[in-house]
Amino acid sequence: MWVYSGSERPPFALAPAPGQESVWDYPRPPRLAPDARRVEVIADGVVIATTTRALRLLETASPPSFYLPPQDIDLTRLRAAEGRSVCEWKGAAAYFSVLLAGVWTVVAWSYPAPAPRYAALRGYYGFYPGRVACFVDGEGVQPQAGGFYGGWITAEIVGPCKGRAGSAGW
Repeated sequence: MWVYSGSERPPFALAPAPGQESVWDYPRPPRLAPDARRVEVIADGVVIATTTRALRLLETASPPSFYLPPQDIDLTRLRAAEGRSVCEWKGAAAYFSVLLAGVWTVVAWSYPAPAPRYAALRGYYGFYPGRVACFVDGEGVQPQAGGFYGGWITAEIVGPCKGRAGSAGW
């Protein structure tokens, strides 16, 4: 079994083609990068967020998570949800639900008091592309496997990515 050492692409990693990024070239600890592409989030056919001011979180073995600024989100559609988690890098997360087919469903998270290195995330929201429709410059996003993760997979991303069966040691 291969164990990640933090410095190289594993032998099973796909090689990126021109215009693509390998999740195995992303750093650990993760890096934030501004992204000026048009990012949209749609819940039950209603656009709840549109921005060209997203932040992408790039972390080894995971597709990017996109974080959107609150001023570009219809916050009236979100409500605080039960549950908490702690990321070793970013800190404690809070969760948010939106009404989907008549049921309040957790679709987003935020870091109200992120670790200093990730202070730029304060007030921003990440969305789960497996629970709402997410788009980057019109391209539909595929969700990262595993349910817990919020990575956004587009044609530019190659893996394999953490979250799939057999990736627990990554």
